[in-house]
Amino acid sequence: MRYLLVNKPYEVLTQFTDEHGRATLKDLVPVPGVYPVGRLDFDSEGLLLLTDDKALQHRLSDPKFKVPKTYWAQVEGQVSEEALEKLRRGVKIKEGLTAPAQAQVMPEPAGLWERSTPIRFRASIPTSWLAITISQGMNRQVRKMCAAAGLPCLRLVRARIDELALGELAPGQWRELAPEESRKLKAKFSLTKNPAHRKVPVKSEKAPQPAPRRPLKS
Repeated sequence: MRYLLVNKPYEVLTQFTDEHGRATLKDLVPVPGVYPVGRLDFDSEGLLLLTDDKALQHRLSDPKFKVPKTYWAQVEGQVSEEALEKLRRGVKIKEGLTAPAQAQVMPEPAGLWERSTPIRFRASIPTSWLAITISQGMNRQVRKMCAAAGLPCLRLVRARIDELALGELAPGQWRELAPEESRKLKAKFSLTKNPAHRKVPVKSEKAPQPAPRRPLKS
């Protein structure tokens, strides 16, 4: 089995083919038979896990396992405590109410690479950085959450998948997980660890007892 971490650059598709000729994972990872766990939007950057372990791929993609993912979001404006509380409580987006997230203001990530296409910059509007951790997988969820909290998202970088972090990976680079990393990942998200997959004992119902027979009159 193979387990790869990739730093997906901006405007690369999380797939291996594209009929429109856009950049895909095939341009980055010359390893046959591996597939991405979940997705990362075309205009988002950062950590992506690829594997040929279909069982683990299925479990990590299953919302029941609530795999935490941490994102660095560069947003327009100053972040108020009210906006943070909205994200922490859950916000209403098109797909429904999001689960509570971990959200906090952070400094600009140290050593963050320049994006291939710079963000739009307006001198009159400052930008801020947020660290947001979610365990759902709604379409463009973090961007929609930020917008619902009044913080339009300008740039989004996935920094962590559970305990796996970007580390020193530059955009377009990839590495194999160390044996200990893959072992811990598989042990943590094995089927026996998820209560949703455990069998619940069914209580047996006693069969109804016949009513006592009355003695016949002589």
